[in-house]
Order: sequence, then C-alpha cells, then structure tokens
Amino acid sequence: MTVMPLQIRTAGQFQRKRMMSFAVPAVILCYFAYIFVAFDIGGLAERANLQNARTLVSDAYSYKTHVTRDNRDGSVDVSIEGERKGRYLDGNSPAWVTLGNDTIVDLGNDHIVTFGETQVTYDIPGYGLIITEPGRSGVNAVFPTNELPDWINASKNRVTISTDAGRLTVTRNRSEVFRYFLGWELFFFTLDSPYHGMAFGTLLGHAFHGEAGAIWSEFWANKMWRHGDVAWALFETILMAFLGTFGAAMVALPLGFLAAKNFSPLGSLRFAARRVFDFLRGVDGLIWTIVLSRAFGPGPLTGSLAILLTDTGSFGKMFSEALENVDGKQIEGITSTGAKPLQRYRFGVIPQITPILLSQILYYLESNTRSATIIGAITGGGIGLMLTQAINTQKDWEEVTYYIVLIILMVMLMDTFSGWLRRKLIKGDEGGH
Repeated sequence: MTVMPLQIRTAGQFQRKRMMSFAVPAVILCYFAYIFVAFDIGGLAERANLQNARTLVSDAYSYKTHVTRDNRDGSVDVSIEGERKGRYLDGNSPAWVTLGNDTIVDLGNDHIVTFGETQVTYDIPGYGLIITEPGRSGVNAVFPTNELPDWINASKNRVTISTDAGRLTVTRNRSEVFRYFLGWELFFFTLDSPYHGMAFGTLLGHAFHGEAGAIWSEFWANKMWRHGDVAWALFETILMAFLGTFGAAMVALPLGFLAAKNFSPLGSLRFAARRVFDFLRGVDGLIWTIVLSRAFGPGPLTGSLAILLTDTGSFGKMFSEALENVDGKQIEGITSTGAKPLQRYRFGVIPQITPILLSQILYYLESNTRSATIIGAITGGGIGLMLTQAINTQKDWEEVTYYIVLIILMVMLMDTFSGWLRRKLIKGDEGGH
C-alpha cells in the first residue's frame, strides 16, 4: 500500500522531465525563428553583394592605379588610388601605360585597353574586342557576343567590364581603367620624393652619407599615408584612456570610503554614494560621450571625461567592496601606535587593497584603450576619427587596414605593458634583488 504513491510520484516526475526535455528545444527553435523574422535574415541574404565584399577585401591588401580620360577634352590622368597626391606629373606614367594620341593601357596577359580619339576599346583574350563610343546620348557599345557574361555590366549611360586583369568603366564624360597590384604603394615615399623607387641598399647608402634625417622626414611627412598624423592620433587615443582611467581611480577611491560600511557609519551617506556609482556606471560610456560632446565640443578631453565618469562608477563599487573586506586586525595594530585616521587609512588599509586596486585599474586601462578608439570616432579625436574618415571614403581600404593593424598592435602593447607593470608592482622582483 505504501509503494503505489511513491511509484505515482516517480512517474509524474519522469513525465515532467520528459515534457521539459521537449519544451526547452521548442522554445529555442521559436526564439531563432523570431530572430530570423525580426532581423530579416532572408532579405539580408538577398541584399548581400558578394562582389562588393570581394572588392573591399582585395582593396585591404592591394592598391590600384587609375588611368582616367576626360571624354570631353581627351585629357588623360594617371594616378595611384585616384588621388591628387599620387598623380604622375610632367608626362610621366607607369611602364604599362603609353601616352600619346591613342593612350594604350597594357593590363598584362594580352589585355589591352585603348583610349582612341572617339572610341574606347578593350581587347580581351578568348572573348574578343569590345568597342565603346561615349557621347552626349550615352555610351554606345558593341560586344563580340549577344549574350553578355556576368563580368560585363552594360546600360545606356555606363559600361563596366571587370576581369582578372583589371576593370574598365566608361560613362558619357569619363573613361577609367583600374589595375590592381599587391602591397601598399607609396607607403614610404610619394612620387615627388627623391627617394621614391630607390632600392633598399641604395637608400641605406644615402642614409650613411648624411641623409638619414632627410629620409626620415620624407617618410614621416608622407602626404598620402600621413605617418606623423597617425602617430599623434595613436598618442591621443592612449592619452584619453590613461587620463580617463587614472582620473576615475583618483575620484573613486575617496568616494569608496563613503560607500563602505566599516568606514562610513551613516547609512544615508552610504546609500547616496552607492546610488551615485549606480548612476555613473549605469549610463554607457558612449552616451556620456554624446552628452559631453554637446557640452564641451569635440576633442580628446571630451573622450577622457566620458571614460572618467563611467569608470568612476565601476571603480567606486569595486573599491567599496574591497574596503569592506579588509582585515581589521591590521588597522587595530596601526591604531595602537596612536596613529590618526588618515595614517590608519594610509598604513592599515591602502596596503591591503593596493593589489586589487592596481589589478583593476590596469585591466580597465587595457579595455579603455580599445574603447577610446570608438569614443574618438564620436568626439573627433584619436585614431578612431582617422579610421572613421577612411571608412567613409569607401575607397582607401588599405588605409583602413593600416589603422586596424596599428590599433591591434597598440592594444597588444598596452596588454603586455600592463601585465609587466602588474607583476612588478604586485609581486615585486621575483629575482629577490
């Protein structure tokens, strides 16, 4: 008689577990179905342009030389990345571009583009000769086949031909050829520099013969890559993180004493201090950045203040909790010597919480170095601003790659430095010296 209720309860528990085992996957599937509909994953897949993605990736590790003809006056311009600072002057051009009455562009592998007096032709091996004639009515084009391949996009006003050798775009007013090369061209010296194209051994010889300063100046003042401006932007980013982090630590430490139970006997004072910490860390750093940029204007100082406000709330909470867990016997020992309150805090409390303080401050310094990049993009300072400007142009993606590489190296350097400093300050010299 006593066995049946036990068996019934066991069967009920088994049934409930079985229902839960089916319910949990069903809830997860419903959640993913909601995400698929809410974020329009199907529409996103349709709108995705893989060709643009491939172009952006290739631009990250390569550069392109533009050969541009103005169809209205027939003038031809050759420049790297289409920039005025990378323009070939005084009739100069790369070896694969022949300037004259008919400009011939040799893209390699027998791909030949010719800018004629009225026509622009592209001879593609294995396909044939494409003839285009831009004019006021649009672009008249003649193709070897009636059915166009995927790498040709033709309309009344534009013809775009993209091959492995390069890309040709013809419109009514302009004809332009892109040819891609691996690397970051003009990274060290621009075309107008006397050291451009010089072999490394020759350049080293010039440096040993008293031209080291001039060589460095030409590199540092590079008008396309702006190495000097980039270095200053990195310094501003680190400065924002440093001032914000350590400024927050200096403000949060005395406030942490007010929020700690064993140092602040007044409950109302503790409550007020903790609510201040909740408010400061409850508002995201980006929100503080936008608010402060309206109040103080753009600049690194605004970013530093935004980091300071957010981290003051985080540090205050951590410091107050660390203070509540200090060993009271050490404080009693300092008190027995007749020490005053400030001396008790200095010699009885601070040494106990110093490892926690340093560890948290240095960790937040690493994190804020990354955050300062985003904050700088909003406040108009640091490497974040330069990164945003390069992304907005949508053409200089090799510069975007350059800035991202520098940001990663900066974060790695800060991580290494803070780890080394943490070991030195907390553990001391392990060698015993």
